[in-house]
Amino acid sequence: MSFLNSLNISASGMAAQKLRLDVAAENIANQETTRTEGGGPYRRKMVVLHEAGENSFQKALTAAGTRQPAGVQATRIAEDETALNPVYDPTHPDADENGYVQMPNVDLVKETIDSMSATRSYDANITAFNAMKLMMQKALEIGK
Repeated sequence: MSFLNSLNISASGMAAQKLRLDVAAENIANQETTRTEGGGPYRRKMVVLHEAGENSFQKALTAAGTRQPAGVQATRIAEDETALNPVYDPTHPDADENGYVQMPNVDLVKETIDSMSATRSYDANITAFNAMKLMMQKALEIGK
C-alpha cells in the first residue's frame, strides 16, 4: 500500500464522519418539525457508508492478494422508517381530529451518541493521517 493511498483512506474516513456529524446536527435541529415541504413530520436521517471502489465478491476473489483498500464512501442518506411519536396537543395547528400531533422520530440521546461516535472516528482518522505523515517525513530524512 502506498503512502498516498493511506492518506486518501484517512481523508475519506474524515469526510464520511463529517457527513455523519452534519446529518446528526440536522436531525437535532428538526426534532420538533411537524410539517416539512414534502408534507408530514420530519423523519430522522441516517448516513449509509460502504467501502469505496469495486466490492463485488467475484472481484474480491479474483484480486485475492492484490486488492488495494480504497477507504469509505457515503452511498446515500436514508430516512428512518420507525414509527413517529404521537403527542397529545389539541391546540397544535397540525393536530388530528383526536388532538394528537405526529412528532418526528428523532431521539436526542441517539443523535448525541451518533455525534460522539462520529467525533471519535474522525479523531482516529486524524491520528492515522498524522502518523502516516510523520512516517513520510522520517523516510525523507533517511534519504538525506
